Amino acid sequence: MQTNSYRDIYFAGGCFWGVDEYFSRVEGVVETTVGYANGNSSYPRYQDVYTQKSGHTEAVYIKYDPAIVSLETLTKQLFKIIDPTSVNKQGGDEGVQYRTGIYYTDKSDEGVVRAIMGEIQKSYKKPLAVELKALENFYEAEEYHQNYLKKNPNGYCHISFESLKDVEQKYTKPPLGEIKKRLSYEEFMITQHNATERAFSGKYWDNHKKGIYVDIVTGEPLFSSSDKFDSGSGWPSFTKPIDGSSITKIDDNSHDMNRTEIKSKISGSHLGHLFDDAPLDKGGLRYCVNSGSLRFVHYDDMDKEGYSKFKDLVK
Repeated sequence: MQTNSYRDIYFAGGCFWGVDEYFSRVEGVVETTVGYANGNSSYPRYQDVYTQKSGHTEAVYIKYDPAIVSLETLTKQLFKIIDPTSVNKQGGDEGVQYRTGIYYTDKSDEGVVRAIMGEIQKSYKKPLAVELKALENFYEAEEYHQNYLKKNPNGYCHISFESLKDVEQKYTKPPLGEIKKRLSYEEFMITQHNATERAFSGKYWDNHKKGIYVDIVTGEPLFSSSDKFDSGSGWPSFTKPIDGSSITKIDDNSHDMNRTEIKSKISGSHLGHLFDDAPLDKGGLRYCVNSGSLRFVHYDDMDKEGYSKFKDLVK
């Protein structure tokens, strides 16, 4: 279902772990969820799909902002990570659950995708083996499958992320070696190894200046000083991010606690945790962030640093 100004599409391209991670990195993609699409049974579990009993294919739900990225761009990127003539097989994975497909919820999307597929077909002698159908059903996969490669960076993935360079992204993650050189030891441990700075020790917990807080790794704008408040926790606290699509939320059961970890979507850097203990008049949510994962850009410097369009968010 299309909601607000966002739109959605469902892509199947083999094992959904890699497809999910790939499209989560595309600027303009607001949300991704892995699940099981267009099968012949209700509420399948992984075992049902894996044994091909349910007839579903592993698919990824993609919610995107058409003002930033188009359906045409997303579709073309899908064809860069699949063999479009392969039947029920991608990479080393084989079976009906790995068939490729594009499933739409808006009939008008069919013509857009079909035109792209027509152009792509000209480059192949074999017919394309990519389903193009209306979405019949979609069931979210088990929690351990969600954001799998973010939780398991060295996990199995059958695709290459090289073609992401073809999608214009203003904020990109540099190589790990460069990150290590650029950051202090504490900043590196916080962003890359989920460390936490001591309360009241960070440089921004009591910063009251006007400006924005950007990802220390990529420079992507994350929070505005207008949404910062004194939570008494000793860490910078915000009621909301500048753009919800810039933040990834992950269940965190470490240290015998049930929490929601927040990461910067593009860099994958650990930011902190999300709590629901903020004052209700501020929205009730507290984005508790390590100073070491942020860089502050003062309002007076936003123009020269290329953040002019965000000045209206700073009051």
